[in-house]
Amino acid sequence: MVQELARSIAEADSPSWAVRAAAGQRLATAPRIDSVADVLHRLLLDPHDTGVTSDTAAALLARRDLPGLRAVLAARAVAPADPGTAAQLEAELDGEPRWTTGADGDELAVQLRTLTSDPDPDVRSEALLRLSRLR
Repeated sequence: MVQELARSIAEADSPSWAVRAAAGQRLATAPRIDSVADVLHRLLLDPHDTGVTSDTAAALLARRDLPGLRAVLAARAVAPADPGTAAQLEAELDGEPRWTTGADGDELAVQLRTLTSDPDPDVRSEALLRLSRLR
């Protein structure tokens, strides 16, 4: 597991967008993503290809947990205003199946409410914005 993690971290710097995207997907499944949070953040904000952004964000959101959602919100909050990266993160968040009503929507609302108290003001702001869209 440690070797695979080290390999994925190294591949996050690959010149190939597909290799970077695959690394993001693997890193997003790490049991403790806080140990690779900086690398995931960099992949979410990949300046060269939105495919890396999309694949990494989708994998993080598929975790259906607070750390995964937090990582995507943190990236969205600071994403450049260009039409690429910010729009791709927005699309992944808007396409998240848990935006539906019912139990899935409740699960997401609970996570967003928790993140409105996050120590990072950017995460708090993005969580508040997303929570307002659930209502």
